[in-house]
Amino acid sequence: MGPRGLPLLVATLAGCLFPARGCVICDPKVREALNSLEMDYLPGHLEANHHKKVMEKIKQALEDFKDLPIDEDSYMGVVDEATLEKSSWSLLKDMKRITDSDAKGELFVKEMLWMLHLAKNTFASYAAQFQKEGLMLQPLIWCSTCQKQVHACRKSKNCGEREVKVHHMEDMILDCELNWHKISQGLTDYSFYRVWKNNSETLVSKGKEPILTKTMVRPKDAGTYRCELGSIQSSPATIIYFHVTVLPKRIQEEIPSPNTETQDETALGEVALDRPHTTTDFEPQTPKPEQLLRRRLLGVLIWGLVVLTVGVLTA
Repeated sequence: MGPRGLPLLVATLAGCLFPARGCVICDPKVREALNSLEMDYLPGHLEANHHKKVMEKIKQALEDFKDLPIDEDSYMGVVDEATLEKSSWSLLKDMKRITDSDAKGELFVKEMLWMLHLAKNTFASYAAQFQKEGLMLQPLIWCSTCQKQVHACRKSKNCGEREVKVHHMEDMILDCELNWHKISQGLTDYSFYRVWKNNSETLVSKGKEPILTKTMVRPKDAGTYRCELGSIQSSPATIIYFHVTVLPKRIQEEIPSPNTETQDETALGEVALDRPHTTTDFEPQTPKPEQLLRRRLLGVLIWGLVVLTVGVLTA
């Protein structure tokens, strides 16, 4: 495809960029990157008569991200700052990849066309992740006006059930915190309730701590517990049920420490220290070498004197 085919590519680009899921045009970094693309990159990589048309279509495509049907499961017209940051970073990374490749002419248009298609799918997944369970009050960026306001994201408050198993006489830990609690605004206290078989409830604890810890649990502690995170709104932000099972006590075999002496060993040690072993008259003693030598010399001397005396007497 030669220069005559380039207008067709531009028209194709305009046709494929129908409204997408996102509002990345609200990010100043994206607007700055678009300006750099137009002023710095296009002059040396695309014919001058196509500059204006290509940039208009790219900018319009990004602005059209806000024009979406409201869908509770995927897009509600707002995103949080983290979602906008991730989407913008992904778009800018792919745009830099294209400019670093030094693509020109119709190759550049093809690359941009495919990149924007993938960027829409990426933002759609990020927006869907944002639509998670719970009631959040946090700063949101409105895609229609790029205004930041605190808004309540109203969704299902029931965040499921958890199965907890703990052994007898060990600690039971119930964690009610979800990953979005720390970034949300307008939350109040965590309340833990014991739910009885007749569906009545007893408040166990209430405060800012999202974790309930009960030490040395017993079989009577087994059952259902409910955690509720309050909000400044009329309804709670999060509700989680915990089904606790108390298992039999762990069997642990006691192994003496290498540094620990047994009672018998200690007794023997005390005898050795307090009452040193002494040799009695009835126990034979092994003579020392010096004593043995003296005895032998004395015996030889005595026998010599005896022999000499006998010789003198018989002479």
